[in-house]
Amino acid sequence: MNKNDELLEEDGFQLAIKPRPMEAVTLKVPVDTLQELGRIAAVRDMSVEALMKLYVGQGLREELAKRFGERVLESTASVLSRHLESEQEINAILREIQLETAQVE
Repeated sequence: MNKNDELLEEDGFQLAIKPRPMEAVTLKVPVDTLQELGRIAAVRDMSVEALMKLYVGQGLREELAKRFGERVLESTASVLSRHLESEQEINAILREIQLETAQVE
């Protein structure tokens, strides 16, 4: 482990946190939104900056997961089209996959 890594130990588990390069950004936020963020951050016992980072990270992960799912469906359609001739059958299978995965969420 690098000497710059932070090591957290809890309940017998070790978590090594590697610092990542950061860049400062300026973000204009409506005053009422910033006030709401402040209230939520206080309830969660965290800073507004940490809460905003949390929200950005969550949104980013959701978007990346959505795009990954879309790529999987596109690949599935491509594979099915090589093995099945019926466009209707391919579309029915893709719809079924979408319905199945929507129920999991």
